[in-house]
Amino acid sequence: QVQLVESGGASVQPGGSLRLSCAASGFSFRTYTMSWYRQAPGKEREKVASIAAVVPGQIWYADSVKGRFIISRDNARNMVYLQMNNLKPEDTAVYYCSVLIPPPRFWGQGTQVTVPS
Repeated sequence: QVQLVESGGASVQPGGSLRLSCAASGFSFRTYTMSWYRQAPGKEREKVASIAAVVPGQIWYADSVKGRFIISRDNARNMVYLQMNNLKPEDTAVYYCSVLIPPPRFWGQGTQVTVPS
């Protein structure tokens, strides 16, 4: 079955960096676009970044993270990453790795990122 396991979340001071990782299994990883979403307390889940199956491929970022976050993938290891730089308090959220195997969309359990103000 499809499994997505995120790691790398932590509490970090404003301006700091974190690298999130997502280990994927149970599907043909190299075939699908992979995405990162986040959900802050009291807010809806929002897409942060996505990367197409073929590298180099189409990459998309939310305006709020453009220029600060970098999504990447390693098709040989079934891994997707989110490098987060210059973190801000508004980046505080649970971050989820996700894949749409249409349908449904699958989610990991999430990893908490906290940037205190």
